[in-house]
Amino acid sequence: MKSIRLILLFACSINLCFSQEDTELYIHEEEPQEKAFTPYNEIGGDVHFSASTFGGTGGIGLKLGIVRNKYISFGPSARYHYSFYKNNGLSGSYSVYGGGAFVHARFFNYLFTGVEFELLSNPFSNTNGIIAPKRVWVPTALVGFGFSHAFGEEGNFRLNAGIMYDVINNLNSPFRPGYFMKKQTANGQPGALIPLIYRIAFFFKI
Repeated sequence: MKSIRLILLFACSINLCFSQEDTELYIHEEEPQEKAFTPYNEIGGDVHFSASTFGGTGGIGLKLGIVRNKYISFGPSARYHYSFYKNNGLSGSYSVYGGGAFVHARFFNYLFTGVEFELLSNPFSNTNGIIAPKRVWVPTALVGFGFSHAFGEEGNFRLNAGIMYDVINNLNSPFRPGYFMKKQTANGQPGALIPLIYRIAFFFKI
């Protein structure tokens, strides 16, 4: 009788061990959940400045971004440029201002593509190569792509750096002094400007 009890006790202990092992085998660690996206707004700006012995120019473009998903930022924009010159006894200054709207698409937290439309007031009119002091409103439409990355755990600061192409390429565009490439003529000489500009912008969550 005692032997039967020992056998039953041994069998129960083996069964208990296997049950615990099975339980351990089927316990899976929960995979970390991706943090839910929270819509937000952001304020952004691109700044430029250049100067020489003949004068200089500086300006800022402001953007109010509305971010309702993690891929798209869109909203209104405003721009102001101030320039001064001093050459051959002549000196003066002028300003460029205006506004518009933009849409940026962001991918993998490293790339962006964008469209930026602005209507800008230029104090000079270029008609058939003749520049006159006449203020005109000039449409610009920049299309481009580049690097885009949000820094910090909450992504409160974002840097954009890219190349933009002005598809309108108006002769009176205030962006023309920033075009950095020229076409080549048949004899290899520099030709017409290609409407490409560099654009570096900063965005902050608000």
